[in-house]
Order: sequence, then structure tokens, then C-alpha cells
Amino acid sequence: MIRAETNTHWTLITHPDHAHLAGEFADAWGNDLFDTPAPFEPIRHAVYHHDDGWLHRDAHPSLTPSGLPEAFTRALVGAYSAFEEIDLPSYLAVRGEATAAVAAQNPLAGILVSMHTVNLLTEQADISTISPEHRPAHAAFVAAQQEWQATEQAKLGLKPTVLQRGFEFLQACDNLSLIVCSGFDEPRALRHRHPDRNGESREILCTPAEAGGYTLTPWPLREEKVTLKLPIRRVAKNSFHDLDSYRAAFSQAHLEYRSVSLAAG
Repeated sequence: MIRAETNTHWTLITHPDHAHLAGEFADAWGNDLFDTPAPFEPIRHAVYHHDDGWLHRDAHPSLTPSGLPEAFTRALVGAYSAFEEIDLPSYLAVRGEATAAVAAQNPLAGILVSMHTVNLLTEQADISTISPEHRPAHAAFVAAQQEWQATEQAKLGLKPTVLQRGFEFLQACDNLSLIVCSGFDEPRALRHRHPDRNGESREILCTPAEAGGYTLTPWPLREEKVTLKLPIRRVAKNSFHDLDSYRAAFSQAHLEYRSVSLAAG
């Protein structure tokens, strides 16, 4: 789940819906300045499906020990530093299931999802927020994923440059979707620098705009402006006091669609 808030409500977005938005950004990518990465179809598949493992868990949402909806928030964009708020063994299981499910459909896409997962758990993670009893499981999971990646890469005969470009593209689309879904309210460069058609590595800056929209500079998308619909649920903060009442409030929440707009900066 991804969580934003007002004074009275939580705005909740499922991980699969967030991933679908990331996939729509991937589909919109490419213009006179930026090409799409190749091979595009497996990379696209990875973007759309990188959070499929959350489908069941988001359908049965949980609360943190402090009673908040267990979710990703804008405070965590670019830095996973709240492992004390999640059940790490369950989190690792979800991540492992997501990789396996994608790999069963498309092995290259599965490697990219695994690379993304390992990056979240290493480069972007604050290990100090992982409880000591869970750190061996964390280390073992990361090692197993990296070993699996190497084995699959050798089987498929994939060049490291192809995987790195696909991984960076997946992370950029994921990062852009997380910025939008969490209501991030400060300018932020998308993850990684991205090659333009001349081979120059470019930083792409995402900046909040009016009416909840964002601008991108330089502009990497095909159309001059992109407007999409994001499914959300709003749950009143006073509508639950324990896990059962929270799940009931979530299941009864009306599905709404928030307009998401991107334009050139």
C-alpha cells in the first residue's frame, strides 16, 4: 500500500495500481530527445508487474505497531528507512514471490525485478532500522537473489549493459509513480541518469506543479502533456481503531480516480 494523508483521511493506493501507473509512464516514454530502452517488451513487462507480489497483501491490509496503515509514504521516496514499521519476513516473502511470478512469464523481466528488489534492500535501505534478529534473513535473501540473477543472466546470454539499462528504466518509472502516488511535494531528480539519443547521460528533474500535477525537465515523453487516472481509496482516520475495523473501512471505501498530469518543465 502507498499512503498519503490529509487532516481527516488516509489516501491509500495499492502497489499493483502504483505499478500500473509506472507502466503507463513506460508506455509514454520516448521522443526526439529520448529513445525507449531495448528490448522494450520485457522491460515494459517488468515495470507493469514489479509489484504483483503485493496483490494479496494489499487486499488484506495491515497496521503498523503504532496503529497507522502499513504503507509506503512520501517520507520514504528514495530511502527505505522504516523497516521497523513492517513485518520484514512477510515483506521479503512478497518480494520473492513477485520476482518468481514475473520470471515465470518472462525471465528477463524477472531479473530486472530482482535487481530492483535487491537495490531497494541494499543501496536504498537504512539497515539500522532492521531489527537485529531479522538481519540474517535480510542478508540471506539478498545473496540468494543475486545468485539467481547471475545464473539466469548466464542462461539467457544477456549483456550486463542491457540489464543495467532496463533496471535503471524500471527504477525511473517506479520512482516517478511513487512521487505522484505519495504526493511528494519537492523537486526531485528521477532515479539514475538516462541516455539521450546522442548518448549524453541526462538527469530528469520532477517538479510539483499546480493542481497536483508535475513537470519533467528535460521532457522524456512522447506527447506534449500526459494525463492519466489513478485509483485511490480514502479512509477516514476516525473510522477504525484496530486491524479488523481498519480492514472493514478499507473494503468499504469507495474506489475513486484521481487525475495525474505531467507536462514539460
